[in-house]
Amino acid sequence: MKHSRRMYLKLVVSTILAATFAAPAFADEAPETAAEPQVHEVLMYNADPNDKKKKMVFVPDLLRANPGDTIRFVSSDKSHNAVSDKLMLPEGADAFKSKISKDFEYVVTAEGTYGYFCQPHRNMGMVGLILVGDPSSNYEDAKAAIAKQKGKAKKVYKDIFERADAMLAAEQGS
Repeated sequence: MKHSRRMYLKLVVSTILAATFAAPAFADEAPETAAEPQVHEVLMYNADPNDKKKKMVFVPDLLRANPGDTIRFVSSDKSHNAVSDKLMLPEGADAFKSKISKDFEYVVTAEGTYGYFCQPHRNMGMVGLILVGDPSSNYEDAKAAIAKQKGKAKKVYKDIFERADAMLAAEQGS
């Protein structure tokens, strides 16, 4: 069968039109360039397994995450929970409070700095920090909130923020 120029042009034009109008239908199916959400575990211990001198701890107590990641608080030892510190919560983030001795998952949605503590052991220094995406939106306010902490929480938060400062400086290449 002999193909005419007209038939060839019709085929080309119909192919272009089909591709043009079909493309929006497939736009939502395109692979995302953002990283897949991750699950980070924070273990709740009576004593740090790496340093038995440290009592009532979250391991790790400083965590880096991205919006959409899940933080899984694991009750490795009984009598612990995880509670967001209202003075260290970015705007738009939901507060959280887990049940004592129960594992708990929380999805970090807003970029910023999230402070948290174990309700029964806060004064013993059982506190932690999560830096999500660009933590700068409330980082300095969260750091200033150290002054309002009681007991050993104040000292432990100071240590965590010193390590966070170093981590952020290293990320910036300073």
